[in-house]
Order: sequence, then structure tokens, then C-alpha cells
Amino acid sequence: MHDRDISRTLDLYMADTRTIFFLGKPGCGKGTQAKMLSERTGWDIIASGDQFREIATEDSPVGRKVRAEIDAGLLAPHWFAMYLYQKALFSIAEDASVIFDGFNRKPEEAQLVIDSLAWLGRPFTVINLVISDELVHERIQVRSKDQHRADDNSVNTRIEEYNMYTKPALELFRAAGELVDIDGAQGKEKIAKDIVTALNLS
Repeated sequence: MHDRDISRTLDLYMADTRTIFFLGKPGCGKGTQAKMLSERTGWDIIASGDQFREIATEDSPVGRKVRAEIDAGLLAPHWFAMYLYQKALFSIAEDASVIFDGFNRKPEEAQLVIDSLAWLGRPFTVINLVISDELVHERIQVRSKDQHRADDNSVNTRIEEYNMYTKPALELFRAAGELVDIDGAQGKEKIAKDIVTALNLS
């Protein structure tokens, strides 16, 4: 097969692949919607939270550091998240679609996503689930078994981290024309329907 034919074949593969990212405030339902989309499409989910929580169980300096930052509600250093993202990205088959949950929460990470997927020729869409700060507190308190003040402080820290890092990251995706805002305050079935419509899957 000639180089031109190989290139044309790869372009056809990439045209049919999807690379979906979910972003939003804590408690916006990213994990739930990623799972629902995966169940509908059969696409695999790669979740940063799962990877960080797995590392946090390790009895090592890195594991203890990650565990402490998760407990404090802090985002991982961008270089750590970027390492996990690249490791995951380069393991994906060229003709496979994939869902990333929570991997691009800082501007440096967002720019890496834009650059790496442009380099690979993979189209992508970022789904931003929009909810209020009040709903963040309400949802996380419902999830929590211990509704102590420490939990409130942790939630506030996570909201501050979102405002400081994730909002600028979202604007990079918006400028790139790859961001779709979805009302995350709706019922989960309505949110899922809006996502399917936005991705032209219906």
C-alpha cells in the first residue's frame, strides 16, 4: 500500500472515531453521564479519578501524597495528570472511540489535549456540565455520610480549584470551537438526551 493510500485509510478511521471529554464542577454528574454514554455507544471510559484513587491506595511516597491531596480537595499537579493522559491516549487503537472523564482540568492540560489530538488527527468534543455552586454543595452533601464542617471546607476548596484552573481550561476549548455546554441541573436522563443530540448520535 502506498503512503497516500495509508494516509487516506487513516483519515477514514479518524473520521469515524470520537474522543469525548467530560468537564464541570464537582458533583456535576460527569461520571454518571460518561457511564450512560458508554452504555449507549460501547465506548470505553478512561477516568482520571479512578487512576488517582488507585495510586492513592499505594503504600509509597507518591501514593501518600496523592491520597493527602485528594482528601484536601486539590487537583493533581498538571504534569502528573498530563502523564496519565498521554499514557492513556497512546494506548488507544486508531479506530477506537473513547470517553475521558476529568482529564483536562487545568489550562496546561487543555492545551496538551488540543495539541496532541490535532497531531493524531483525532476529532474531539468537550462536554461541559454546568451547575451552580449551591447545587455542588447540595449534591456532595447528599453523597457524603459525614456532613461535618471539614466536608464543607473541602467542597469549597474544590470549587476554588475549579474557578482558578478549570474555568480557564474551558475557555481554551471554547476558543478552539470544541466545547459544548449542557445544563447539568436537569434530571440525568434529560442530560443524557441533550448530550446524545449535541454529539449527533440520535
